[in-house]
Amino acid sequence: MREGNLLSYQSFIDVIVYPDSERTEFKSGGVKIIQTNSGESGWIFDGSAQTINDQTKEQVEGFKRGLRTSLDQLLRGHWRGKAELTYVGKREAGVGKRNEVIKLTFDDDDFMVEFEFAATDGLPIKANYKRPNGESEEIKEEDRYAQFVDINGIKAPFIIDHFTNGMQTSRINYESIEFNKTISNSIFAKPSNVKDLKKDLKL
Repeated sequence: MREGNLLSYQSFIDVIVYPDSERTEFKSGGVKIIQTNSGESGWIFDGSAQTINDQTKEQVEGFKRGLRTSLDQLLRGHWRGKAELTYVGKREAGVGKRNEVIKLTFDDDDFMVEFEFAATDGLPIKANYKRPNGESEEIKEEDRYAQFVDINGIKAPFIIDHFTNGMQTSRINYESIEFNKTISNSIFAKPSNVKDLKKDLKL
């Protein structure tokens, strides 16, 4: 999205195995792009060019930063031993509304992310953090959670809106979510050729 207008959309399948593996397959106009990370490495399949390339250092760092700002990573406690959790206090969140705010500060580079929870029902509302843009400036990033659906006792947000410096840049809208599936680690391994990547992912 740009300046409130929809520029494009993609369907996707996202598979996450905690603490640090993820494979996302995007489809748009019949063309597939696969972005896969596991630990300190990652690869990308470009369906239009029919190429498989290792991710750059910057792309891997972006993935790792995304893990740190993930609501799931916070609630599952994968930050323990790597970051300090502190209570910030209450924050105004509209007329007659206040959110409870907590902060994770990571030990290795002092990276910080704040999570806000509704003071009424405890549901997560948003995550805020800053990232460098390569020009000695900081970009303000924010994820906002909405449309919570109960899945076998787990309340999951089916809408996640992302804002950069106060402007909405994307929306994730899930159609379905499954938890605790058995996933083979082989789906995260970099393939030797593009033939198998043309097939639909089997889980």
